[in-house]
Amino acid sequence: MPPCDLAAFQTCRLGESAPWKEVLKAHLPNHPTTLYLIRHGEVEERYHKVFGGSRIDMALSPLGVQHGQAVAQWLKDTKIDAIYASPMLRVQQTLAPLAEQRDLKPTLIPDLREVDFGEWTGQRWDGVQEHFGVSAFDWLEIIETQGIANGESADELTQRVQPALLQILHDHPHQSVAIFCHGGIIRVILALMLEQPLRHMAHFNIEYGSITVVEVQPEKKHAFEIELMNYCPPV
Repeated sequence: MPPCDLAAFQTCRLGESAPWKEVLKAHLPNHPTTLYLIRHGEVEERYHKVFGGSRIDMALSPLGVQHGQAVAQWLKDTKIDAIYASPMLRVQQTLAPLAEQRDLKPTLIPDLREVDFGEWTGQRWDGVQEHFGVSAFDWLEIIETQGIANGESADELTQRVQPALLQILHDHPHQSVAIFCHGGIIRVILALMLEQPLRHMAHFNIEYGSITVVEVQPEKKHAFEIELMNYCPPV
């Protein structure tokens, strides 16, 4: 297939626009495309319950390294045609065992980096109320409404994540793809595919080292089906 018109994708909504329908034409009936959405493992202890986002390039904790190994072990008998990933260190360390196991070179997509939390960066969850007068647990709703000072809005997240998702689907019809990224970005991807407001993704917990599996079957009324949600392979 020819390259995607990413400029057109910037202004479209999934499931509605002509560019999106063009992507789905290559996805054959009864041959689903499978996406494995994998959150990085646990980060180093000093960043627990801290808003790091895209501005702090933290490493994994020892347990986080085990999370990456557990993901590779759980997927060892699963067909994986390609690996895509955020370039951030915690993600790179998580995917390393699977990439080595499969001898697959991951494709790094900068737009899969974590959310930019602006002035919340470096703040502990329990400190957001004190410093900004809001609950950190409402962060998805906040970035969709008033926003975080100097951080990304929901619209800005959509504008960078959606083209990346569409390009992956364009390039891998009826294949299986592992996407290693972040909890915030997995929620953005799910919101796009389910055509729901980002704030509704607060209903989904995305744990460290978890796997969420989505099948793309365009012949169905609901082209995206969640086959597995937030599964954490045992370490």
